[in-house]
Amino acid sequence: MTCNPGTTGRNVEMRIEVPITAVCPHVDDSKGVGCAAPGDLMVSLPDHADRIRGRVKWFDPVKGFGFVVSDEGGPDILLHANVLRAFGQGSVADGARISLVASQTPRGQQALEITEILPPDDAAVNGAATARPQIFDPGLEGGPLVPARVKWFDRAKGFGFANVFGCAEDVFIHVEVLRRSSLADLQAGEAVALRIAAGQRGQLATEVGTWDTVMSAPQD
Repeated sequence: MTCNPGTTGRNVEMRIEVPITAVCPHVDDSKGVGCAAPGDLMVSLPDHADRIRGRVKWFDPVKGFGFVVSDEGGPDILLHANVLRAFGQGSVADGARISLVASQTPRGQQALEITEILPPDDAAVNGAATARPQIFDPGLEGGPLVPARVKWFDRAKGFGFANVFGCAEDVFIHVEVLRRSSLADLQAGEAVALRIAAGQRGQLATEVGTWDTVMSAPQD
């Protein structure tokens, strides 16, 4: 029997604790990221903070940080993984458009809060897509967003699989779908929201969102 993701997961109750916005006080590029004790984390905005629009230069989920380039120029802005997680994402695609609040520190500007993330420009997405064979149909729209959990995802291979809650059938996730959804990577066990369509080889994701996306959707 085929599992219908459009009607699955609405009755599933799950609470995910999202960490508070916090800024790591120092970064050592040779060793990754260092962080102060929880009591030392900055959780309130300083008196002087700038609202900035720009694009993600790069972000490494393993190191736990990346950098943003402002549309107005200037030095790169540090984006820490805690700030990204507070927005509800564990990764972000290179080139994604981003709006954030940043503050100047002795080591440069650091992002304190993210207010918006949009997919990379079409040119950036299309340019990246030419490096891989198109094994999914970008014209598929899929159904409503449904809650799912990542089974595994290999960024180097360019794909992975997830399972909708209550369904045993795997859902194929292509790396280009992640990029179009402003994401760069997924972790095994991560809770996500998927828009799913029926492909020639089975179910595939046409959009990947955060868990909060489906939890905040109006219930039928």
